[in-house]
Amino acid sequence: MRVTIRVQPGAGRAAVGGRWTDPRAGAMLTVRVTERAVDGRATEAALRALAGALGLRRTQVLLIRGATSRVKTVEITTPAVDEPALRTRLDHLLAVGDPDGTTNTTTG
Repeated sequence: MRVTIRVQPGAGRAAVGGRWTDPRAGAMLTVRVTERAVDGRATEAALRALAGALGLRRTQVLLIRGATSRVKTVEITTPAVDEPALRTRLDHLLAVGDPDGTTNTTTG
């Protein structure tokens, strides 16, 4: 299953949740990390945070596209029998908003 995430490096605290909407890319899951975008540290932290939020091992979350971009495409590998629960968890994370109770959107 492929998921698009938007990483916010240098956040005050790490968090996974909320929806960022881009007119061209559509809705994506927001992942905040405390690490700065230096030498791939923010990307690795985002993949670890996403895996943790989904209850997966880090090795089950693979970066497909966007190594140097805030918008990243990741491949989540899980047995087919676990996909419905994973989709439910992703939907919940998209709906919960950020830790402050808001959702992030942009109009382009």
